[in-house]
Amino acid sequence: MKLVPLSDRVVLKQLEAEETTKSGIILTSKSQEKPQEAEVIAVGPGGMVDGKEVTMQVKVGQKVIFSKYAGTEVKLEDTEYIVVKQNDILAVVE
Repeated sequence: MKLVPLSDRVVLKQLEAEETTKSGIILTSKSQEKPQEAEVIAVGPGGMVDGKEVTMQVKVGQKVIFSKYAGTEVKLEDTEYIVVKQNDILAVVE
C-alpha cells in the first residue's frame, strides 16, 4: 500500500526520538519528546488552493522541520506517518 497526498499536502515520517541527552542521561520512553524533524515520503501535486496557485517546495527524501501540532497521524502497515499541509513545514534541514 502507498500513501499519495492530494493538493498541497505532504506525507512525513517522523525521525526517532533521542534516547540519551547530550550529557549522557538515558531517557525513558515517556520523557522522550517527539522530534519535530521528519523525512519527506511523498509530496502532493500542488495546484489551486483557496484561489491561489501553490507550487510544492519540498521533495521526497528531504529532511524538514514541521509545526509541533500540525497534521494528521496515520498508521499504515505498522509504520506511522504524518500528513501535513506544505505551509506547516517550517524549514528544510540541509
